[in-house]
Amino acid sequence: MAELIPFAVPTASDKTLLVWDLNSGPTAEALHRSLSTALSRFGLLHSVRVLPNAAVARPGFYAVVKFYSARDARRAQKAFDGRPLAQSAPVKVHLGSRHKAVQHQTLPLNSSRCQELANYYFGFNGWSKRIIKLQEVSDLEGGEVGALAAPLGKRSLKFLCAVEVVLPSYQCRSPGFAIVEEPVEELEEGLTALVTRRKEAQKLAVQKALLDAFQKLCIVVLESGKIAVEYRPREETGDAWSEEELQGLIQVGRFAWEQHSLGEEDFRDFNMEEEEVGLLEQDQPLT
Repeated sequence: MAELIPFAVPTASDKTLLVWDLNSGPTAEALHRSLSTALSRFGLLHSVRVLPNAAVARPGFYAVVKFYSARDARRAQKAFDGRPLAQSAPVKVHLGSRHKAVQHQTLPLNSSRCQELANYYFGFNGWSKRIIKLQEVSDLEGGEVGALAAPLGKRSLKFLCAVEVVLPSYQCRSPGFAIVEEPVEELEEGLTALVTRRKEAQKLAVQKALLDAFQKLCIVVLESGKIAVEYRPREETGDAWSEEELQGLIQVGRFAWEQHSLGEEDFRDFNMEEEEVGLLEQDQPLT
């Protein structure tokens, strides 16, 4: 049976391992490193959290480990349950509870995590990304293109970005779009601060557009171990922009769809941050 791996924070119980009976000798940081090294041999990890036992229990730690793949989690559980893991004494390794009373909200990965997941399953040379369009659009209050043209106190930085994630081996292209608007207050630093804020807004627009492109893709792991990809346009995910909103976005950005394959610009000037601004993820790994 094929397994679907979306570009989302894993929450399913069959992707979560609970590790008990970790002794109190090593520090939490040392256990985190050891667990990450040992378990990552079975597949890509989303997070490893090492936590102290409850006060009523004996001293020591337990760990919550999340895999992207349920198949990888099962393999790791069978390999280490009742055996030494990150210590000389054996540990208990169980899959997460299957209790479904609590439904977790599905959260998208940030752009950096999306790229890590794509690199793992498609290979570093198996996919590419490019900026199709990055353009500053009209300031709503100032009425002119360019935030610096608006009166002080009414300025805003607004960028439209269109990107494309390309998977040549699968003949798949996934477009992503974003509009980012950042208000600009009167700053003591003056023009230098505004230029810095503008660059940050551009970077955020690229990150969010790339995130949008990845959300339309789903990795398919076949029984044979081969990898396929499923493209899911927004119309099928239930969170599509309306035709009016999309048409308005194109008009505001002065962006014609005929330019979709033109004007390629690479990502060298946009270093993706590990954590995206304003995007929270559950179960962050312990550092």
